[in-house]
Amino acid sequence: MQSYDIVTVGGGLGGSALAKAMAERGARVLVIERETQFKDRVRGEALAPWGVAEAQALGLFDALREGCGHMLKFWNIYAGGNQVLSRDLLATTAQKQGWFTFYHPQMQEIVLEAARAAGAEIRRGARVRAVTPGSPVHVTIDEQGKTEEVDARLVVGADGRSSNVRKWGGFEARNDPPKLQFAGLLFDDVQAPPDVFYHVAAPGMGLVAYVFPQAAGKGRCYFGWHKETKFERLQGAHDVERFKAATEQIGMPKEFWADAKPAGPLATFEGADSWVEHPYKNGVALIGDAAATSDPTWGQGMSLTLRDARVLRDALGADRDWDEAGHAYAAEHDRHYGVIHLADGWFATVFMDVGAESDAIRARALPLIMQDRTRIPEPAMSGPESPHDDSVRRRFYGEE
Repeated sequence: MQSYDIVTVGGGLGGSALAKAMAERGARVLVIERETQFKDRVRGEALAPWGVAEAQALGLFDALREGCGHMLKFWNIYAGGNQVLSRDLLATTAQKQGWFTFYHPQMQEIVLEAARAAGAEIRRGARVRAVTPGSPVHVTIDEQGKTEEVDARLVVGADGRSSNVRKWGGFEARNDPPKLQFAGLLFDDVQAPPDVFYHVAAPGMGLVAYVFPQAAGKGRCYFGWHKETKFERLQGAHDVERFKAATEQIGMPKEFWADAKPAGPLATFEGADSWVEHPYKNGVALIGDAAATSDPTWGQGMSLTLRDARVLRDALGADRDWDEAGHAYAAEHDRHYGVIHLADGWFATVFMDVGAESDAIRARALPLIMQDRTRIPEPAMSGPESPHDDSVRRRFYGEE
């Protein structure tokens, strides 16, 4: 039976980033990725400014920038026909960075290749059939019609929101009540400003739309809605025109779509957060969406994934006892995810919730935000170290 220091189940952003980081530090790492070729799906394709800093800390940013990346320098918000915010992110975020966009399959290939170049062993087209926690952890793998078992000091579940490792590790997921839904679609030839994260909100209607320009005229575009609006789910090619019309209805410029052609599938996802408290035990750690699925409405998922990978790397490097290191990682994960979860909830209240109570909050908050953009909580841009106590919420809501 082969033995490894680390087996990562999943070779996407989180699993490959951690594999690269630990292989560079001399660990024997195996990455198991079931896909032989990454395909386009509706997924997060942007790092917030604080996520860019995590990519830099993991030594990935330069490869992503050169291979697939595109930097958005400005964040513009429009609501009710008015421009609420125009923010120079390079000048005003703690990291002096903008939103960094990429085509997801290209990003995956680049990060997986970085793990290989660092010395990690990569098995593509292989599937994990079981993980047995313990010391060591046993992993059962199916590959090319053969079944094999390997041992590891640590198994890392980086296998997404429907994680099997989470189940095998005995972790229980908690969930927010369903509230928001979020649809996405990749377009070619989007005529949006190429360096702007374009954000259109319809406060009180429970609707929002975004354009995240990518390189070469591509743009990942999103439309979200509160379930109480009774908006019908967007799914498949026959709903593309309805997607465009819905964004235009709330203020997205029609000219953005004048030459736009769908370049990928249109799909809708539930927005409710799902998370594991303390995502480590008995030799198994969870990172990325396996540990906490962040509401995609607010775009924090990719950044949280890289934060998890970096924090776990640092914990493993600081403590020879990897069980203690795993617990240290889990405690910090709960802290940084908790801050983002909290701030996302505030954004949902102001920009997406419907009803008299949220209308009253907006009536106070939005005029003040238009006068002073610093009222908007900073965690979504500058990360979990930003101020996030109740005084920040009160100022955002105009309650001080």
